[in-house]
Amino acid sequence: MNYTEAVDYIFGHTNYEIVPRVPHTQENYDLRRVFAVLERLDNPHLKAKSLHIAGTNGKGSTSAILASALTASGYKTGLYTSPHLHTMRERFAVDGCMIGERDVADITTRIKPEIEAVDQEARYGCLTVFEILTILGFTWFAGKKCEFQVMEVGMGGKFDATNVILPEVCLLTSINYDHMEVLGNTLTKIAAEKCGIIKSGCITITHPQFEEVEKVILEVCHEKDARLIRVGKDVTVASLRHDFNHQEIEVKGRLDDYKISIPLLGKYQGDNVAAAIASLEVLIEKGYPVPKESIIQGMADVKFPGRMHILSRRPLIVVDGGHNPGAVRGVVESLRQYFNPARAILVIGTSSDKDISGIVSELTSVFDVVIATRAHNPRSASPESLVQEFARHGINAGTAADIPQALAEARKLATDRDLICVMGSMFIAGEAIACLEDISNYK
Repeated sequence: MNYTEAVDYIFGHTNYEIVPRVPHTQENYDLRRVFAVLERLDNPHLKAKSLHIAGTNGKGSTSAILASALTASGYKTGLYTSPHLHTMRERFAVDGCMIGERDVADITTRIKPEIEAVDQEARYGCLTVFEILTILGFTWFAGKKCEFQVMEVGMGGKFDATNVILPEVCLLTSINYDHMEVLGNTLTKIAAEKCGIIKSGCITITHPQFEEVEKVILEVCHEKDARLIRVGKDVTVASLRHDFNHQEIEVKGRLDDYKISIPLLGKYQGDNVAAAIASLEVLIEKGYPVPKESIIQGMADVKFPGRMHILSRRPLIVVDGGHNPGAVRGVVESLRQYFNPARAILVIGTSSDKDISGIVSELTSVFDVVIATRAHNPRSASPESLVQEFARHGINAGTAADIPQALAEARKLATDRDLICVMGSMFIAGEAIACLEDISNYK
């Protein structure tokens, strides 16, 4: 099959990124069907050493930071993240280069018979889009002879398709409220799902967490005899300085101290960098050479768009894919820390299954003008529902049919001294970047 046929085949399966998700139970997310396909493919997921990252916010950035440092250290490194901004090929990279169309076509041709054989047996239910993409990633990384693979969890952890690996390190980024309809409506339940990635004896790194989350992590680590290393206690981080292009961060690790210059903005990136360094120091203790100079260089070279992403200077346009109250709070704090605009204009669109009330409540004291819009995605909330939520806070928001119209209106209102922030979902971020950077729509 060719690339278009491969994409059509993959996305012809159930896709929980565009349709409502079902409860996070083994009945609905049965990893045995993923294991079954991988076994038929000679277990490609076990060919490389793995690092596994779960959490609510920051796991994508942390994964990209880790992968970049490992590549700079001389290891062929695969990176698997989700969702994508423009093309699903962005989800797969080896040493910073995303997968090519020919490889997608060839690998899909190879794995299709095994997927269909497992689906036809129907012992564990049919594979989903994310599960197929995960299998594709493992297969590509194995074919490229990757020495390491950095795997970001799609959602949750316990029943996530990535949770078939035996990692060298487990890493838990900030855990907060998100996907409550699937993972549970308390932080304790959500944390229990995320902690499902912790394997027996596996060293685990964690961001600073809410008290009830940390309690769950400590209990699971004790139960699994997994050593826990905590950012903020065992590894510390301090912000030094920043400009529009990068920020400088100082990390005091367990083995060394590091001054990092990273081209990813956002106050929250400090914890991501510290957690990545903590993970790399674990690899060093396990005997993998990871030079300090390579860590510094790799982090200076990292690329991960859609997070505090500056697309224009006059007016200043910042795009961020934050889509839950915790992520939005981090963006708001960073906007206050980095910029001092004359006026702040918000362009926002969210998914209908998100905590819209919580998101809006984080934004009410920041922006002078609000324009509500929607992405071209079936899960998108209507602009009118956002307008109603802002009205509850006494804010009269406008609407736009889509991102191009919203950006046109915002730019018409803005002077060179103003800030336009586009946020609310990765779908919105992707469409804004495509619009402003003139990226054609492609799969």
